[in-house]
Amino acid sequence: MSNDVKGKSTPMTMIQALRSAMDVMLERDDNVVVFGQDVGYFGGVFRCTEGLQKKYGKSRVFDAPISESGIVGAAVGMGAYGLRPVIEIQFADYIYPAYDQIVSEAARLRFRSAGDFIAPLTIRTPCGGGIYGGQTHSQSPEAVFTHVCGLRTVMPSNPYDAKGLLIASIENNDPVIFLEPKRIYNGPFNGHHDQPVVPWSKHPMGDVPEGYYTVPLESASVFREGKDLTVLTYGTMVWVSEAAAAESGVDAEIIDLRSIWPLDLPTILASVKKTGRCVVVHEATRTSGFGAELTALVQEHCFYHLEAPIERVTGWDTPYPHAQEWDYFPGPARVAAAFKRAMEK
Repeated sequence: MSNDVKGKSTPMTMIQALRSAMDVMLERDDNVVVFGQDVGYFGGVFRCTEGLQKKYGKSRVFDAPISESGIVGAAVGMGAYGLRPVIEIQFADYIYPAYDQIVSEAARLRFRSAGDFIAPLTIRTPCGGGIYGGQTHSQSPEAVFTHVCGLRTVMPSNPYDAKGLLIASIENNDPVIFLEPKRIYNGPFNGHHDQPVVPWSKHPMGDVPEGYYTVPLESASVFREGKDLTVLTYGTMVWVSEAAAAESGVDAEIIDLRSIWPLDLPTILASVKKTGRCVVVHEATRTSGFGAELTALVQEHCFYHLEAPIERVTGWDTPYPHAQEWDYFPGPARVAAAFKRAMEK
C-alpha cells in the first residue's frame, strides 16, 4: 500500500470504493476523463459513476454511443495526446466488439511507436456470474487479455483493493483491463446463494480510506494464511475458497492474485513451496482458462516441492446457463472436494 494515505476511513461497498477512486483522480489530475455508456447523467448501470458528472462537468464525465470499439478507439487517441481516460464497458460480455482496438491499437502503441506514444487508458468492466444474468451477462474473459503483450489485467476481490488498484491503474502508462466481479459489488459472497448477503459495512475490507492511496499493480496478497495447501484465485472465488476452507477443515493458504497479469510470481511460489500442495480456482471456463497458466507455472517452478498433483476448480466448458446457475458456478462444495483430493494423494 502507498504511504500517501489521506483522510479518514469509512465503510464503502465496492461500488462506492470505485467511485471514490475516480473522484480522487478526477480531482488530482485534469487529464483524467471518464466516459462510456450511461456513465454520465445516469451514473452507470451499477451506479459506479453516480454524481461524478454533476461534480466535474460534461467535458470530464460523459456518455458515449453504444459502440464499444468506438469508446476504446477514442480512448486510445485521447491517451496518445496526453489524457488519461477511464472508460466503462457496461458488461464484460460486451467487450469483444472492442477487442481489435484493445489488442491491435492500445496494447501495441508504446511498442510500435518506440515509446513516443503511450495508451494510458483504464477499461473498467463488470464480470462474472452469480446474479442470474445468463450467458450474455455473466462471462469472465480475463484469459483472453492475459495472452496479449502490452496489456495489464486486474481483478480486485474487495473494496479496499478495488480503490487502490484502480488509482494505480489510472496512473499507469499501460492500458489496464480492470475487471470488477459484480456479484461482490455490495458484499462478499461465499457461494451460498441461499444465505443472506453480508454487506461490506460489516467486513474489515469494506473500511476504505477516503483520500488517495494505491495498491501496487503486480502484487498478490496472502488473503488467508495456512499450512495444508495453497489456493491460487482471484475475484469472487477468493471468498468461495475461504468458505470451502472453513467447511472442509483444510487449513488452506489463499493467495488473492489481484493482478492477474503481470503476475506476482514470488508470492505464489513461496506459498506453494511452503505447503507442497496447490489448488487453482476461477469462475471462467476451464479449457485455456488462466488456471492452466497458473498450473504450468507452479509445475515448472515447484515440481520437487509438490506432494500431490495440482487441482483445478473452474466453470464448465459451456455458455453460462441461466436455469442451472449454481451447477455452473464453482461453489464451496466443489472447491472443498478439490481440497480433500489434494490432501488425500
